[in-house]
Amino acid sequence: MIRFLNSVWYNFKEYIILTVLVILSLFIISQNHSPAVQRVRAISFGTFATVTSVVSDVVNIKSLKKENEQLRETNAKLMLQLSKLREAAIINEELKGLVTLKDTSGYPLIPASVVSKSLSRVQGTITLNVGNSDSVKVGMPVLTDKGLVGIIYSVSGNYSIARTLQNVDLKITVKDERTRENGLMKWNGENLVIINVPKTYQIKKGDRIVTSELSSLVPFPIPVGVAAGSNNVETGIFNEIKVIPFVDFSKVENVFVLKTVASKEIDSLELNFLKKFQ
Repeated sequence: MIRFLNSVWYNFKEYIILTVLVILSLFIISQNHSPAVQRVRAISFGTFATVTSVVSDVVNIKSLKKENEQLRETNAKLMLQLSKLREAAIINEELKGLVTLKDTSGYPLIPASVVSKSLSRVQGTITLNVGNSDSVKVGMPVLTDKGLVGIIYSVSGNYSIARTLQNVDLKITVKDERTRENGLMKWNGENLVIINVPKTYQIKKGDRIVTSELSSLVPFPIPVGVAAGSNNVETGIFNEIKVIPFVDFSKVENVFVLKTVASKEIDSLELNFLKKFQ
């Protein structure tokens, strides 16, 4: 122990003496109550407090900056997790609707996902991940739990293309659910419309429009949209009725293909009906 103390004294004696003198000086100063010493002491303490405050602020700013970066990183991670959860919730809700539709419809349905889509204003199409190997055939309706999406137009082994209702080449026979009046619906490049509607028809704004049994493509009523009133009243005895579709085609991701086979007898009826209005 004595050897250790001697070693410390030998190596740090200057610092020890300086420390003792400083402490002794501060003690003597603290015992002196003269105005000059009091002023020096006040200035010293004030300067010390100012320096301490500045150093503390610098340390705090650095600490706050680091904490702020960590919080921003945490917020970014939470945002990504929240986004994934929202996406999962939306998909889950959509799938729940489709499962309910499949369980309650009683019709043969082929589940499919949209792998690509064309959002052209006149030639809307969607590509599905089902094809001949899944028994998909040209002419089969494509739908969601909200309503009709379109009709299968082309089929390969594992994929198929459907024309959506926003395709000028697709025409569907529909009817007013309330009045039971039939009409031919098509996409005019801007709106979904029922064309050549006799003015004697009682289709009103808000009426539900469904597919007609007269159609061989869609042989039973599937919701299509809501009548939004006359879009472009034509001269003569016909009107044109605008229809707001139930399905938002730009957001469709999962669908069902209705596994139906067109009837030649109904085909004939539909052709006769179309000829009547063309």
